[in-house]
Amino acid sequence: MSERQTLSFLTKRFEQVGLRPKTKFGQNFLIDMNLLDLLARTAEIDERDVVLEVGTGAGSLTTRLAPKAAHVITIEIDRDLALVAAKQLESYDNVTMLQMDALKNKNHLQDEIIEIIGTKVAAVPNGRLKLVANLPYNVATPIISNLLNIEPWPSRMVVTIQKELAERITAKPRTKDYSALSFWMQSQCDCEIVRIMAPSVFWPRPKVDSAILLIKPSLEKRAKLPDPVHFHETVRAIFLHRRKFLRSALISAMKDKLDKPQVDALLEKAGHGAEARAEELSIDEMIALTELCREATS
Repeated sequence: MSERQTLSFLTKRFEQVGLRPKTKFGQNFLIDMNLLDLLARTAEIDERDVVLEVGTGAGSLTTRLAPKAAHVITIEIDRDLALVAAKQLESYDNVTMLQMDALKNKNHLQDEIIEIIGTKVAAVPNGRLKLVANLPYNVATPIISNLLNIEPWPSRMVVTIQKELAERITAKPRTKDYSALSFWMQSQCDCEIVRIMAPSVFWPRPKVDSAILLIKPSLEKRAKLPDPVHFHETVRAIFLHRRKFLRSALISAMKDKLDKPQVDALLEKAGHGAEARAEELSIDEMIALTELCREATS
């Protein structure tokens, strides 16, 4: 296993089967064995865990997860690469490999995947779901964010993603990276960048730095969201106009639902002045504001 997914192993294996990495699928393989080990170790996998891996690749991370997990559900969109990985994984009886797109659309995972996750987790005493993956850049945001909308809820996510995306997820108020995604993730999870990675640890090399991101969903935090769907939609609508003052952004977000005097009354009740901006609000302040909007429009 120590030789799998090194640069020499991958290039030789791809040459043997006549394949090349496919840009359209965001194929950048992590070739630093120490970082692969760190990714797996940070997930803290044990016999209670059903692990979801999106982007099987050549199966190198999968082989690190399967010996410790109750079950691994690994998904590869590339049919040719799935055949390569299947040979690496044929000796594991606790791995379900699916050759498909993990996403039904940008806002939903495939129903089949959610069903399999539920079945596998239910079959394990005290079973829990974890996402552990070297995520293709082009699907990283919808995979991470949509997992917070399903049952069973994930207990941990450890992923490699673009450094820029990791910085957006972990951003603090009053910074350029603070966004709707920051609010969505931090309202329900503790998020931490574990390691920054240079392009040189991937093959082919991406044009940007990457990061290993640890996400720990918190039921205590989620309990503060009376309506997660409304919160998500409202925050996204507000940040469509992030350069505007909060009042103007909220008027646009609540168009056809609240008039300007009603928006002004909400902002006054929430304690935000005329110069306030969305990126200045704390997580709790945004939750309070969106809840006032929900109550006013219900």
